[in-house]
Amino acid sequence: MSAYFAPAFFSYLLGKCLKNKNPVLEVAKLGLIVVGTFAVVWWPYLHSKEAALAVLSRLAPFERGIYEDYVANFWCTSSVLVKWKKLYTTQSLRTFSLAATLLTCLPSMVQQVLAPSSKGFLYALLNSSFSFYLFSFQVHEKSVLLPLLPLTLLALEERQSLLWLTHFAMFSMFPLLHRDKLVLAYIALYALFILVYFAPGGPSGRCNGSKTRDHRQTTKRGMGFLSSIAFHPLVMGFLGLCSLILHVIYLTMRPPNKYPFLFEAVIMLICFSQFVLFTLYFNSKQWMLSKHLTSKDKQKKII
Repeated sequence: MSAYFAPAFFSYLLGKCLKNKNPVLEVAKLGLIVVGTFAVVWWPYLHSKEAALAVLSRLAPFERGIYEDYVANFWCTSSVLVKWKKLYTTQSLRTFSLAATLLTCLPSMVQQVLAPSSKGFLYALLNSSFSFYLFSFQVHEKSVLLPLLPLTLLALEERQSLLWLTHFAMFSMFPLLHRDKLVLAYIALYALFILVYFAPGGPSGRCNGSKTRDHRQTTKRGMGFLSSIAFHPLVMGFLGLCSLILHVIYLTMRPPNKYPFLFEAVIMLICFSQFVLFTLYFNSKQWMLSKHLTSKDKQKKII
């Protein structure tokens, strides 16, 4: 799962090295550190080929298929229409998955190589982890928690996103938690999050007026379409009501015998649609940082 964040670390550190006075030396030093770290970590398993392959097989369990259960990522959601496991071999699906993951990580990585920054790094962590969750091979439901880690550090910058994404991340795991008899824990943690979020000193209450105005103006200029869809009151109200109804239905009703996983499929489709919108939104937001940094540099030169 640490690989979810690797592209962000790589692009940020590479961008920092290239901005240095002696970029070749800095890149060489970074490469030596990476190779040395890998050597130390893998040293216990390099005594035999079988031991190294055993570790790789645990890290990437390809034999289990490209998805399991009803995780709200691209492969599982699109399998409603395209039967990936029947149409393609595991080797082909591995190639498709790798290509899709790298391609969707690329815009975020390029931005950090060209204009590395601390805030951009957090968005890169968020975007790369979302790319892995949506397109990588054999994703577990709980992997959606990984994009929430960097988003938590952006809580004051992305207050509304934190609330909305946390809701759908938890909702996407609800069938799994219900199966493990953790509904009470699910409700308790969700209630605790809402209490902390709406507390006077929480993310919804703490904001700087000027920063909030600047953030809203930037959003309107650069991402009006995406934000109008994702955060429109009618859309949020409708999806919030749907998720509440689905919670009740899932707990109180049985699906038709012909479609035993109907409720899981509906939850998956709703959550996946939101995750795609958030991925587009956060990538756009990260690239807007480059424009903001460029305008700041121009102002400094004028001064």
